[in-house]
Amino acid sequence: MRAVIAAAASILSSGMTGMNILAHAEESVPEDDDLTVIMVGDILLHDGIEHCALQPDGSYDFSEIFRHTKDEIEAADLAIVNEEVIIGGQELRVSGYPSFNAPYEIADDLAEAGFDVICHATNHALDRGKKGIENCLSYWEENHPEVKTVGIYTTEEDSRQICIYEKDGCKIAVLNYTYGTNGIPLPKGMPYAVGILDETKIKSDLAEAEKLADITIVCPHWGTEYNLGISDMQKKWAKVFANSGADIIIGTHPHVIEPVESITADDGRKVPVFYSLGNFINWTSGSGRGVADRMVGAMAVITLARDDKGETIIKDYGVKPLVSHVESKTNGSTVYFLDDYTQAKSFLNEIRSRDADFSYLYCEELCRSVFGDGGAQSIRR
Repeated sequence: MRAVIAAAASILSSGMTGMNILAHAEESVPEDDDLTVIMVGDILLHDGIEHCALQPDGSYDFSEIFRHTKDEIEAADLAIVNEEVIIGGQELRVSGYPSFNAPYEIADDLAEAGFDVICHATNHALDRGKKGIENCLSYWEENHPEVKTVGIYTTEEDSRQICIYEKDGCKIAVLNYTYGTNGIPLPKGMPYAVGILDETKIKSDLAEAEKLADITIVCPHWGTEYNLGISDMQKKWAKVFANSGADIIIGTHPHVIEPVESITADDGRKVPVFYSLGNFINWTSGSGRGVADRMVGAMAVITLARDDKGETIIKDYGVKPLVSHVESKTNGSTVYFLDDYTQAKSFLNEIRSRDADFSYLYCEELCRSVFGDGGAQSIRR
């Protein structure tokens, strides 16, 4: 059953203090049986983030990252996140850029925060090779079997399975692919280890998802790093996804926010595309003008409903801007909704030592320039 998109639009927020959502919505009160889907961008664990999470006893605690967003993550019927770095555990050496590896505690804290599906198909998926993927998936399976992973696999059979998340009778397929793995070859004998952007595979997966799910979300790791616009590569693949049956496209990888738009598939369906949600959390080692852009992310927010024929519809969709806040102290890294951030707080953000332009007002203007009028311009189907 293909999703259809409800018509009509209204701007739900605007102005200096109302940039908490870029809305494409009907003027209607949410119904009790509506389903909310959220997704956030890259969990990018630079050295600074890991140092903040390191506890005196040698363990790691990343829970502070999610303190200010957890309520909304938990409240969603389906919460998806892009886990940028492989979770190979301390035995494979915890490290940041350029070859990342995270301790297992980030998996614990992602689960505790309320995420239901973890996207692992990124350009850093093979930073610890085959063992990194094996450790990562084993930890999820043994410690958080309630959480679904997608994008990395240890068997060919698993790579052929469509990730289906079911809530209140609605089946949602989540597919995840990356443009590449930083030149690291796929493990010998495991060409299926990481979901790669391959048109034949994608069309096959989407055809299978069509049979199994009410709605299909494709989460591509694509685009050009630090580019606030939309690349030709993204436009090409967005059309491939839409024409092959995707209902919603939510992208990651550029490490900055990019526009949201609706594209028309060949069959006439309107497909919302979130080209990049930017970073959820990061502490980049870069410096200079434009580095401040990397501290602004977004939460995609989508409401699903059933129409009077029982078909799934995308009732509304939009984004809520986010800010990575970093200070050099234990538990000093966290994420705020931009609407909850302040100019005073922004002056404590240590990213200012790398880009003095960073401030609350800078973040607000960036969202306005990327997402439209006041961060709330309707671009609804």
